[in-house]
Amino acid sequence: MTAQPSRRPAPPARTGFPIADDAPVYAISVAAQLAGLHPQTLRQYDRLGLVTPTRVGGRNRLYSANDIARLHEIADLSADGLSLEGIRRILDLQAEVASLRRMLTDLRRDQASTALVVWRPSRSAD
Repeated sequence: MTAQPSRRPAPPARTGFPIADDAPVYAISVAAQLAGLHPQTLRQYDRLGLVTPTRVGGRNRLYSANDIARLHEIADLSADGLSLEGIRRILDLQAEVASLRRMLTDLRRDQASTALVVWRPSRSAD
């Protein structure tokens, strides 16, 4: 008989509480440093709609871990020689493909379902 490996939860963040990947927590200076970009570049990407940070107080931008991952992807595509418009189109198409894949998964799950649906017509008052 072999021992099953124990499944331990991931250790909490150093702050003592977990932070969701989509939580806007990084100021533009920190996000720029994490992404290896200049803050002005992040402002330009925001103006072009390549990344959309959360606005706090109408002025200050806060970035999430997902935003920073997207900034890395944009920087990689830019380093490969793509224009910003080309990058925007690629990101839009990737989002559309992800949405279509979710829809396809849902349709396949519905087709494979063995649930019995019972329909009872409502009785109209005569």
